[in-house]
Amino acid sequence: MQDEWPPINPTRKDYIWWYDYSTRWGDNDIYGHVNNNIYYSMFDTAVNYFLIKNAGFDPLKSNSIGVTPETRCRYYKSIKYPEIVDVGINIKKLGNSSIRYQIGVFKKNEDDPCAVGYFVHVYVNRLDQKKIEAIPKSIYNACNELLNKS
Repeated sequence: MQDEWPPINPTRKDYIWWYDYSTRWGDNDIYGHVNNNIYYSMFDTAVNYFLIKNAGFDPLKSNSIGVTPETRCRYYKSIKYPEIVDVGINIKKLGNSSIRYQIGVFKKNEDDPCAVGYFVHVYVNRLDQKKIEAIPKSIYNACNELLNKS
């Protein structure tokens, strides 16, 4: 993917790992489409599902957790309930204690996004919320695998 924000002409091919997100009844706002804050929930859900399934992350028992100091989203077209969308992720930056995920939301069988964004995790100790020196190895390895596929 490009380093620019927002990405230039993002398409489905810019993403590697996919999650099916089913919109819910309460996702629609009074205007009849999924409210903008729901996209951030989609990002959070897709990223954490990736970590649970691919890195063995246990959100209830892990000593280290990812907190989110920064997110961003650009909207291109609306989605609504009931709809199932594809949420794609890719790793944009993998550091010692933080990860930046690039995320795209797509309607089924469409190459142009409904929305694109990014989501940053900074890893901290669960108990004292202080930044740790290194991302847990299983998480780092799973993210590095995505980074190397891009």
